[in-house]
Amino acid sequence: MRSIWNGAISFGLVSIPIKLVNATESRSVSFRQIHTEDGGRVRYKKVCELDGEEVPQAEIGKAYEDADGTMIPITEEDLAALPLPTAKTIEIVAFVPAGDIDPLQMDAAYYLSANGVPAAKPYTLLREALKRSEKVAVAKYALRGRERLGMLRVVDDVIAMHGLLWPDEIRAPEGVAPENPVSVRDAELDLADALMATLGEVDMSTLHDDYRTAVEEMIAAKAEGGEGVAAPTEGEEPGGGQVIDLMAALENSVRAAKEARGETREVAEVTPLKPRAGTPKATDAKKSTAKTAAKKATAATHKSTSAKKATAKTPTKSTAKTTAKSTAKTAKSTTAKKAPARKTPAKKATPRKRTA
Repeated sequence: MRSIWNGAISFGLVSIPIKLVNATESRSVSFRQIHTEDGGRVRYKKVCELDGEEVPQAEIGKAYEDADGTMIPITEEDLAALPLPTAKTIEIVAFVPAGDIDPLQMDAAYYLSANGVPAAKPYTLLREALKRSEKVAVAKYALRGRERLGMLRVVDDVIAMHGLLWPDEIRAPEGVAPENPVSVRDAELDLADALMATLGEVDMSTLHDDYRTAVEEMIAAKAEGGEGVAAPTEGEEPGGGQVIDLMAALENSVRAAKEARGETREVAEVTPLKPRAGTPKATDAKKSTAKTAAKKATAATHKSTSAKKATAKTPTKSTAKTTAKSTAKTAKSTTAKKAPARKTPAKKATPRKRTA
């Protein structure tokens, strides 16, 4: 890979000669502007506002526009004369945990390559020190006419440097968050957690730009004289849209993610979903079966209760016989116990005396 900058890493009193190589590249499909009537190329011309003539690149310089519109010319010699210690040096100023770096500050990425055999030893020393400390190095460096902030970390066996924005270049997120207060239920958070767990992790190397692929296929089709890619039919939505039922959307998302991963286990639904029109309800059969079983159980209970009542009201034959015998014995016993009636002896008649 071609280097874009040569210099050295200043690591205390250690100096490591390095070369700076771009770690990323743009794969975006670029387009040219044309005249739609005849297909002619439309080009930008750099024209001087004073004389109206096109200016070649060799005659174009730099200037700073003052508040009143005055142009203050700045030459390359003026910039080179500035006291910039990081003009050819990546100066490490601190070692900090990676978590201390705000991802919003991340900018372009570069690989740092050891420049020459003598640089291999100190380069390896810095790389292994970064590995063992599990920290990153914060450094200053100059590139393309300005001083920048960078972060050095280890990628495989190479030291990589991420350009960082200065802290005062990060805008405060004022007025970005929703203004109206919104409450989130625990059930919704549970489903969101379930969706995150279902999606799981991803191998970043498997991700690719689907839009770029579609553009390239469309260009190839048109180059062969075709019509390109057919537009989506009416009524089809590429995605997105307003979420009406958040719970239903989360449940469906979890279910779809599980099916995509080959998991057939059903997701526990927190809130029952309303079935679509014309779709048979899966739970109707279960409800009907449950109702039938309940009716049978009620009927059985009713029969059992009736039988018990009938048994209580109608004595059996053996019970009737036993009751009759018991009644007869009781009657005889009562009669035997009664004392016999006493006989009163008749009084003797006394003869009456006759009166003379």
